[in-house]
Amino acid sequence: MNYEARREKLYSWMNEEGISLVVFADNEASRNPSVRYLCGHPNDALLVLSIDKKSLLIPWDNNMAALYAKADNIIPYTKFDLDQFAAVEAAAAYFKTPYGSKIEIPNSTSYPNFLKYVERLSGFDVLCRNDGAGSKVEQMRSIKDEIEIDIYRKLSVKTNEIIALLEEAVPAGTLKSEADVALFIEVECRKRGCDGVGFTTLAAGPERSFGIHCFPAWTSAAFGTRGLSILDFGLVYNGYTSDVTMTFANSPSKVQQKQLELVEDAAETVLSMLKKAFSPQNEAPMLLARDTARAVDSLFKKSGVFMPHGLGHGIGLEPHEEPFLRRAASNTRQLECGNIITVEPGLYDPVHGGCRLENDVLLSEQGAEVLTKSKIVRW
Repeated sequence: MNYEARREKLYSWMNEEGISLVVFADNEASRNPSVRYLCGHPNDALLVLSIDKKSLLIPWDNNMAALYAKADNIIPYTKFDLDQFAAVEAAAAYFKTPYGSKIEIPNSTSYPNFLKYVERLSGFDVLCRNDGAGSKVEQMRSIKDEIEIDIYRKLSVKTNEIIALLEEAVPAGTLKSEADVALFIEVECRKRGCDGVGFTTLAAGPERSFGIHCFPAWTSAAFGTRGLSILDFGLVYNGYTSDVTMTFANSPSKVQQKQLELVEDAAETVLSMLKKAFSPQNEAPMLLARDTARAVDSLFKKSGVFMPHGLGHGIGLEPHEEPFLRRAASNTRQLECGNIITVEPGLYDPVHGGCRLENDVLLSEQGAEVLTKSKIVRW
């Protein structure tokens, strides 16, 4: 991974902002994959970056850090008695940060902990803000580099292999319950060298598919029986997550068939928009994320139905990242080359059940490429 190149971008931003130290924290209370993005350490660590272009990793597990992390120095968290405030105070001393300098702490910090930081870092200007370093790195993460894109191509192959197995097994009755399907995905992804599933698989048989996200995520109830069943899952490979949704339609009624056709039309409408905007002949793609969602709203409105969720989102080290394909007027985010997004139109009816179709799409100068092969399976 290009960890040094990524940190270099952040150092430039720190210089522009006049910030001497930036702290990133990944722990059980607040997971932050930006630590992994910037140095490769998988989880549970503090990462401190200095304006003099030096990095310090403070991990819970020093053995894991030695194996995975790429930082200028690594000091075990145990050296500070597992005290995050003492660790950051020591980092400021380690980097010889001048008093009065700005130190930015994670924007997820609670107010009581912010006060503790202020107390331990007396003499420094402690910043905790939503539009700071955390936001900057999230923006960086939304634009995938060539190494990340290569990971996604490999991940998509693995995801598509499991999609193909499901497309055959569910109609054949080999996988009879929600639990069968969810556990099948878990086993098959491990066989393919994946880290695991990207999130708890959502498997909803005909009795529960009316929910956007069924609760519980899966049960022992029947799956793939007469009606509509929804399966939403993702795999993780080298830390990166895919996210797809299939709908299984067993002898659908006329009403259900209309739902299915509308969802398929919506997916095709958005893909056409993306392919047009990101045509190789188009040197400057211009497409707002919200416009894709609004196009689907308009399509559904003509049939008197409504999609109650956003159209999609970016994926990466988290299942949901920037950019978000939401209809809100405040969403002024423009889609860019390097984004990998989901397109997931869906409709849900308390009587007839629900359906959703979700695929992962890479946006690049070469066009809009659908990486996954999720579909609506009818029989």
